[in-house]
Amino acid sequence: MQEIYFQSEYPILSFMVFLPLIGAAALLFMSNARAVRWTSLIVTAGVMFISIPVLTGFDKTSYLMQFGERYEWIPSWGISYFIGIDGISILFVFLTILLSILSVLVSWKSVQAKVKEFHIALLLLETAVLGVFVSLDFFLFYLFWEMMLIPMFILIGVWGGSNRIYAAVKFFLFTLVGSVLMLVGIVVLYFYAGGTLNILALSDMNMPVRLQYWLFLAFFAAFAVKVPMFPFHTWLPDAHTEAPTAGSVILAGVLIKMGAYGFLRFSMPMFPAATEYFAPFLMILSVIAIIYGALVCFAQKDLKRLIAYSSVSHMGFVTLGLFALNTQGVEGGILQMLNHGIITGALFLMVGMIYERTHTRQISDYGGFAKLVPWYAGIFMIFTFASIGLPSTNGFIGEFLIILGAFTENNTYGILAATGIILGAGYMLWLYQRIFFGKVVEGISVSDLDFREVIILLPLILLVFWIGLYPNLFLGYMHASVQHMLRGIEINNTAGFMLDYMQWLSGGN
Repeated sequence: MQEIYFQSEYPILSFMVFLPLIGAAALLFMSNARAVRWTSLIVTAGVMFISIPVLTGFDKTSYLMQFGERYEWIPSWGISYFIGIDGISILFVFLTILLSILSVLVSWKSVQAKVKEFHIALLLLETAVLGVFVSLDFFLFYLFWEMMLIPMFILIGVWGGSNRIYAAVKFFLFTLVGSVLMLVGIVVLYFYAGGTLNILALSDMNMPVRLQYWLFLAFFAAFAVKVPMFPFHTWLPDAHTEAPTAGSVILAGVLIKMGAYGFLRFSMPMFPAATEYFAPFLMILSVIAIIYGALVCFAQKDLKRLIAYSSVSHMGFVTLGLFALNTQGVEGGILQMLNHGIITGALFLMVGMIYERTHTRQISDYGGFAKLVPWYAGIFMIFTFASIGLPSTNGFIGEFLIILGAFTENNTYGILAATGIILGAGYMLWLYQRIFFGKVVEGISVSDLDFREVIILLPLILLVFWIGLYPNLFLGYMHASVQHMLRGIEINNTAGFMLDYMQWLSGGN
């Protein structure tokens, strides 16, 4: 089993995970909306402050879990409170913390009803998502995974649009069905491993190939829905369209990354033979998602729905890179998840900001906005360029690595993925042209971005260019972990082949 760094003298990861939960409990006793908003902001900013030593003290040369914490919880069942962080999870933790702060800020004026309940849901969601990314015990992981469903269901169902109940129920049912199948897989793993739910120990086990196939499919059901991969994506456009701005930001920025994270954390290291066996099939699904998502964007009339379908296409790039199973593809996939969270999170923020002024998301209701709101138009252009992968922006680096990985695996996948980039440029530039150029809509008067809104968008703008111009700072976090994971897949597959061969020689099945 992997060694773990317990280099922190105090439980820094636990502070990060549970501070929002404590903040949510404190909000229960508040009645003043202004105090609720400020408390929520202080708590999310506090989590960011606590995370600084984790980001700066992280050893990038090691693939080992760091800042580990482990305590016996239910010893008779082999369950422990076991958390840690490595080069794969650390960027998702950072993204979650950043988007949580921005979600509080963007909801400052837009949410006026049930303010306390809204911020409690936001903080609970932050705890659940952070818990998923740091859990190293399956029982703990599943608790956080399921806990995340409830606040997101409430955010969509209470503060969403006119069709919010339908969208919330659809989101809940899709993810719940996938989760139940994953639970079955966890139970099978538990008994096969002799009563342990330690994720690191299970990752080092060499399981029979047939068992790997079945377990891979059980976990795939949960992760494919969450990504969402084609054809399990139908809940996403409805959820995005109906969710409040903060819900869309968290949903696009973090929640749909959890499926891809599940592939990286569980499917690949635990079921390496099944991963290699199913990888061509999953790459085909990824390519379909890239092209299908992009084509559907051309037919959308609703701003949020268009960005939602673009997420289907962009997450297709992510899974294509991951299942290329080479360094360029996997690192590109992880980096593109971070990029997608930044870019799509920013686009949903901007849609929410303009919706507060116009109260419409129909693209046909816009036109000539570059004259009315020049600052808004300029910043929207930055994120549009990042979304289509213009060089010097973060989108370019991620997609370049993914296509490089896809070409290394199979030229056809690379060529088809490159087609998706062309389509992506087409629908995003056409969207920009329809909103910001042409004749100004008669009778409309809107104000440009205010100081608070610029401050919200500023860190995302900086990250677009920071990653685009100096990606090695971020790639450096994942190098060692990705290399170790890919080496483990190769070794386990060789060992599995030898084991099957020896069984065949001895007359076994």
